[in-house]
Amino acid sequence: MEIKIGVQHSSRELVVESSATPEEIEKEIADALAGDGLLALSDTRGRRILVPAARLSYVEIGGGVSGQVGFRH
Repeated sequence: MEIKIGVQHSSRELVVESSATPEEIEKEIADALAGDGLLALSDTRGRRILVPAARLSYVEIGGGVSGQVGFRH
């Protein structure tokens, strides 16, 4: 599943590919906002992404669309 994270004062978003469920990701975000203030996610390659919760602009949790080619009418 693809997760897009907007970070304040950054012109680019972070894109993370994760095997976690949307519910697990949502819980991680809620815990970071309510608790220690650090959002920590792991991607499918085993890398850790750490973002200060106070700097989150948005988090988009979705499946993403892979393999689409062409134009849509």
